Amino acid sequence: MLQASPSSFVILPAVAKIVCEPGWKWQKREKPMQNYDLFYVWSGEGTVILNDEPFSAQKGSCFLFRPGDHTSATHNPQKPFVLTYIHFDVEGLVEEVPGPYRKLRETVHFEHMLARYVRLFLSNSYGREEEIKLILKQLMIHLLRVDQEEPEERKVSNQLAQAIQEIANYVRQHPGINHRVEDLAARAGLSPRYFSIKFKELVGYSVQSYIIKMRIERAEHLLVHAGMNVTEVADALGYRDIFFFSRQFKQYTGKSPSEIR
Repeated sequence: MLQASPSSFVILPAVAKIVCEPGWKWQKREKPMQNYDLFYVWSGEGTVILNDEPFSAQKGSCFLFRPGDHTSATHNPQKPFVLTYIHFDVEGLVEEVPGPYRKLRETVHFEHMLARYVRLFLSNSYGREEEIKLILKQLMIHLLRVDQEEPEERKVSNQLAQAIQEIANYVRQHPGINHRVEDLAARAGLSPRYFSIKFKELVGYSVQSYIIKMRIERAEHLLVHAGMNVTEVADALGYRDIFFFSRQFKQYTGKSPSEIR
């Protein structure tokens, strides 16, 4: 729709922003969608089914249904949907149609355009129809832009997750090193603060807790399988105080090192 001129958009009377009743349902109809429908969730939570594929929907969920689509939806009665829907058509050949679904992270500008569209539709303002078509074209450009950006963002996200997992594996492989958050963050190419936040989010432990966990797991293995005594294990894992090692070991395992051995 990037090449479609604003004048080629056909405005249809099915448009509104609504607060759905607790018992609201969008029943699947026998006939498929006859036109395009831009369907946006302002708040609430539920499930939208598009051509038999379910999508979890909440604030920021944005669908573009196409002619021929079969749709239905339900929501949580305790958290009802607040929706905007805009039905429209496009005259002539249509290329680069936005994808059927995305969840918008930055919603302010998009919601402003939706609200402006509905207000104009309900008014008799001078130039109303021309502006409505311009806004609709802007909405389509916005969705196309988001659809183009998301794969790159996912790539960045995957690269970050891979970097964090590599650091976690490095700590696991070298439990005896005195790891510092600053050094590990530098290996990942991140600031210490951001690294710490993402590490806990992806690994499930704070950096320091994970370092200790790996040391204690390795200590347990050495005590049971390597024939090493408590002093040797503590020294191998970088502990200079055997009593501190014993206390930390018991905190994590519930037993003292001598009991394990």
